Amino acid sequence: MSAHTSMLHVRVDDETKAQATETLAAMGMSVSDAVRLFLRRVVVDQTFPLELKVPNAETLAAMEESRAMMAARRTRFATADALFDDLEKNSRK
Repeated sequence: MSAHTSMLHVRVDDETKAQATETLAAMGMSVSDAVRLFLRRVVVDQTFPLELKVPNAETLAAMEESRAMMAARRTRFATADALFDDLEKNSRK
């Protein structure tokens, strides 16, 4: 990102802003983060970006488990082989 930045002012009704703020917070983002991401994707892809969605319950649980593991500095698997064994086992389900 360049050292110089510009302020971007966007007009939106209060209800849309409140709902967007809540939804983006559920994704771990601020409105400013979303606008920066949106504009970056437009520049990089030269197209309108894909839709982002709030994660489903299973994904949220996995995200929380990952955060807890990172905070505790522990892992679910002792070795890479154990991880791959588990992936192989679960891919057959």
